[in-house]
Amino acid sequence: MYKISTSPHINSKETTHKIMRDVIVALSPAIMAALIMFGFKALLVLVTSVCACLIFEYFMSKSLGLGNTASDLSAVVTGILLALNLPATMPLWMVIIGAFMAIGVAKMAFGGIGKNIFNPALVGRVFLFISFPVQMTTWVKPHVLDFFNVDATTSATPLNVLKHITENDIFSPEYMNLFLGNIGGSMGETSALAILLGLFWLLKEKIISWHIPVYYIGSFLLCMLITQLITGNVRFDVLSHLLSGGLLLGAVFMATDYTTSPMTKNGKIIFAIGCGILTYVIRVFGAYPEGVSFAILIMNAFVPLIDKYNIQYVYGTRRK
Repeated sequence: MYKISTSPHINSKETTHKIMRDVIVALSPAIMAALIMFGFKALLVLVTSVCACLIFEYFMSKSLGLGNTASDLSAVVTGILLALNLPATMPLWMVIIGAFMAIGVAKMAFGGIGKNIFNPALVGRVFLFISFPVQMTTWVKPHVLDFFNVDATTSATPLNVLKHITENDIFSPEYMNLFLGNIGGSMGETSALAILLGLFWLLKEKIISWHIPVYYIGSFLLCMLITQLITGNVRFDVLSHLLSGGLLLGAVFMATDYTTSPMTKNGKIIFAIGCGILTYVIRVFGAYPEGVSFAILIMNAFVPLIDKYNIQYVYGTRRK
């Protein structure tokens, strides 16, 4: 007797809960780095973001008749990523608004997990950036291992310095501080070491493939290197751009999102190169010193088109 059923016909032991749990483990080094560098304020922003995302997910999934989808941990991941994309001094009520935009608008309005077009955490971040630019660009100097330090000493980010530097200015990049995270910036983007540890875990557990991070970062660095060789300007210092801003965080944790990235290998490569080029264009020619969030969201819109022209054909069939 043949059993006829609808697809999918191949089952896997991987569940959404397990995948999200592994992503949370991969995010743990970045979380620890944020707490070490920015202290109690970072913890407040993180807890507020995660709790708000869980609450919005729970009530909206119930109202849409989807059950309790908050239990799959995807809302927790969104909350963590949103928090890591914010300054440690962000007012908590603004964090809640960002969580609503991420879960309520970018995710649940499209039907829930697996149906959203844009990365929810990035939608929340960009909405906050456009609505509250002063709070979103008020960076504080890290207070290493001073957990309860409440003094907010403002500091320019390396990308801001690079954006406004001239050929006559002296620029001495502190690569070690950039690598470890002892600089101003969003909570989760300052420590390249923490993000690379997370990347190692994701690759080890085969949660993501290497294609998007490598092609994203590689295409961006190639464009920046060519520009630096042509102009000789220190503002295009390749290593500083690699270790500064949200490039690593975006390439590893947000551009690789299952729902909002292409399904095929060739599609992932096209998507990643597009993200890299757009990030380069915005950083070099745009008004903003950073461009990762905008680049990924723009390429998210092209994912259906990329998937359409990169169809995986069944072996032995004729392509039309």
